[in-house]
Amino acid sequence: MADASGAVTFDKGIEALRNDHLYLARACFEQAVKEDRSACHCSFLAFAMARTGGHLEEAIALAREAVAREPGNSTCYLNLGRIYLAAEERAKAIEAFRKGLQYSVNEEIVAELERLGTRKPPLFPSLGRNHPFNHYAGLLLTRLHLR
Repeated sequence: MADASGAVTFDKGIEALRNDHLYLARACFEQAVKEDRSACHCSFLAFAMARTGGHLEEAIALAREAVAREPGNSTCYLNLGRIYLAAEERAKAIEAFRKGLQYSVNEEIVAELERLGTRKPPLFPSLGRNHPFNHYAGLLLTRLHLR
């Protein structure tokens, strides 16, 4: 019986997340994890934690645990990548998204990658990407619509 109520609670959390009721979603996911500590439940709890309270270190650890439990679940990678984005770790987020796509085509991951976009190569490759010459020359050429 606990498994059935855990699934109902989890479904309520998903619905709350879709409607941007983040604290309700977090409470539902916490309850679902108490009843059934599955990888998917942990992954969504981690995402809700990151979105509500800024507990990013705990959320990352929980999401990585979910990925370790079910490495073939692209939804776990989606949530891990979104948490990395919240933590302003773009490179790790992109890596998580791409790894999730290796297992299955997830439209939400594709949408996240498209939203992030791709960066153009630096104008002066011998200098670092963050070098002021690359930065300001790129801004100038972009504003002049030459790049």
